[in-house]
Amino acid sequence: MKLKLLIAFLIVQFGFSQNRTCGMEQKMEQIMNDPIARQNYLNLQAKFEIELAKLQRNSNTTASTNATIIIPVAVHFPDATTPTACLRALAQTQVDILNLDYNGLNQDISQWTTARSNYPGVNTGSLDVRFVLANQNHPAGSNLVNGDLAVTFGTNFLGGADSDGNWSGYMNLVCRNAGQNLLGYSPLGGSPSNGQTVVISNSAFGKGAGCPGFVPRSPYNLGRTLTHELGHFFNLDHTFAGCTNSNCNTQGDRVCDTPPSSTAVYGCPAAGATLQCGVNTLTVNYMDYTNDACMYMFTAGQATRMLAYYNTISSQFLTDVLSTNTFFTNNFSIVPNPNKGIFDIQLKSILDDYSIVIYDTTGRIVFEKEYINNSNLNQIITMNDTMKGIYLISIRSKGDNLTKKIIIE
Repeated sequence: MKLKLLIAFLIVQFGFSQNRTCGMEQKMEQIMNDPIARQNYLNLQAKFEIELAKLQRNSNTTASTNATIIIPVAVHFPDATTPTACLRALAQTQVDILNLDYNGLNQDISQWTTARSNYPGVNTGSLDVRFVLANQNHPAGSNLVNGDLAVTFGTNFLGGADSDGNWSGYMNLVCRNAGQNLLGYSPLGGSPSNGQTVVISNSAFGKGAGCPGFVPRSPYNLGRTLTHELGHFFNLDHTFAGCTNSNCNTQGDRVCDTPPSSTAVYGCPAAGATLQCGVNTLTVNYMDYTNDACMYMFTAGQATRMLAYYNTISSQFLTDVLSTNTFFTNNFSIVPNPNKGIFDIQLKSILDDYSIVIYDTTGRIVFEKEYINNSNLNQIITMNDTMKGIYLISIRSKGDNLTKKIIIE
C-alpha cells in the first residue's frame, strides 16, 4: 500500500514538473475585482494604446527613439533570512539572462535560422534594453548602503504582498513560493510606481546549481520563467490567447505577427510540429508554455508592444538609484569593437579597483580578471583563442556595473 502511494506521489510530482504554470490570469482577476486597481490599470492601458499606435505608424518600431533603455532592478528573497553571496550571484545571473533574452543575444536564438521556414512573415524582435541591479539611494529601512546591490533577504515583501510602496520605482523581482503550484506570475501591464512585482518560484529562478533552498529544477532551470513573466509585466499576453477571427490588433494576444493559438503547448515539440487555428503554432516563443530549453524568441511585433508599454511607464522608474551611467559613460571606452580578439579597455581617469568579466551568449564566463590598486589608464585584453561571435563584457567597480556588447570577428 505504501509503495502504491509513493508511486502515485511521484507520478503527480513528475506530471507537475513537466507543465509550466503561470498565474497571470489569477492576478488580473484580483486587479479587475478591485475598483481602484482596475481603474489604474485601465488608465495605463488607454495611454499605452496611444503610444502603440504612434509606434506602429513609425517604420522604426523595434528601437527606442532614445538611448539604451536602462531599468533599475531590485531582487527580494523573502524566504532567506541570512544574506549570502550565493544568492546575490544568483540574482545577477538571472538579470544577465534577461539581458540576453530581451536583446536577442541568447545563443539558442540561432535555431530560428532553421525554424523560420515554418512561420512565414514572422521575424525575431529585441529591445535595446539593459536591466541593472540598483546600487545607490536605496529605500530607508532596507539596511542597504550606497554601493550595495539592491538584493534583500527575509523582508517578506510586505508579508507576502505583490507590491510594496517602499520599493516603488524599481523593477521588483520576488523569489518565493508563488503558490498553487505556480512557477510565477505578474500583472498584465505592471506599474513600477505602485511597487508592483514579478513573483518567481524558488525552483525556477536563475540557472545552474542555484543556492540552498533556491535550486532551479529541470525543465525550468534556464531562467526563462522570468523572461516569460516579465513579458506579461510589459503587457504581452500569452500567445495562446485565442484564434484571431477578423482583427489581430484586437483579438487573441493582439500581436499580429504571432500565429494565432488557442491552447498552451507544453514540453519541447519541434518547430512547426503543432497546428492550431489553421497555422503552425509558434511554440518557440517566450510567451507559450514550452520548456525553458525550447523557447528562445520574441517576435518583432511583441518587441514593439513592449517598447510601447515601456514608453508608457518609463517615467515611473527611478533615475537616481544607478550610479553606472554617468561614471562609466564618462570614463570607459572599448576599442576597437568589433575586433579580432585583442582590444583595449581605456580609462579617462585612474580607477583603483575594478574587475572585468566577459560572458558568451550562453552566460558562460570566458574571461575574468580583477585589477587591484590599479594605476594604468589602459588595459589590453587578449582573447586569441576565443571563437568568433557576440560577447557581453561586464565592468564592475564599487557596486557599479556596466555591460556592453563586443564582437569578435
